[in-house]
Amino acid sequence: MTQPADRLGGSGSGDGPVADELRLLPGSRSTDRKVEAGQELFGVGAPFDAVYNLIDGWVALYTLLEDGRRQIVQFVLPGGVFGMCGGSSGRTTYGAQALTEALVSVVSLAVLTARLRDSPDVTARLVRSLSRDRALAFDHLTSVGRRNARERVACLILELFVRCRTQWPGNRIEEMYLPLTQEHIGDATGLTFVHVNRVLRALRKEGVVEFHHRRLRILDPDRLVGVAGVDHNAAMAWL
Repeated sequence: MTQPADRLGGSGSGDGPVADELRLLPGSRSTDRKVEAGQELFGVGAPFDAVYNLIDGWVALYTLLEDGRRQIVQFVLPGGVFGMCGGSSGRTTYGAQALTEALVSVVSLAVLTARLRDSPDVTARLVRSLSRDRALAFDHLTSVGRRNARERVACLILELFVRCRTQWPGNRIEEMYLPLTQEHIGDATGLTFVHVNRVLRALRKEGVVEFHHRRLRILDPDRLVGVAGVDHNAAMAWL
């Protein structure tokens, strides 16, 4: 197993040129905040007063129904920007929870507004991030609405594999740290734990993927793409 794959799990320090490339505001470390695994960064309905830029680790964004059921709407990887609110209420419509130890740059709205006005590069970074997030959201909606259980799980695994691998283009990662439980996968795909377990066992038996103790091993990438039913253009939109 290569070091970069483990680094994506949240073991890095957030220092150095690689981390700087992941920052919405390059060179700024004064607003960095370390978060423990399982800690909430903010909850549903929290005041919208800052934007969060993940430098290291994994974060899940989720919504809640009145009865407590949870839908994970996105897994944020290093470089991701979240916490932005599109409504007029001034409060977030989703929550954010760290899945691993994480390093997050918390950028106040006042600072972000000033930088967007004075720095076209920061504006371009933010636009690219929002564009990618929209593409991911559309694909997740398609999965929950139209794909069957087998396709949903395969598509999610493929998405996370592609997004992780492209952060380290010089490494051929066939095994990666995936800090998710089967419950997380179920919350992201709209499936029960039992259904997720059944699909993963079938994919392992067929020699497609193996997911055990939060390690994901891609046994047959081509077959995984076929099971997920994802074309090249859709996969490129995840990057």
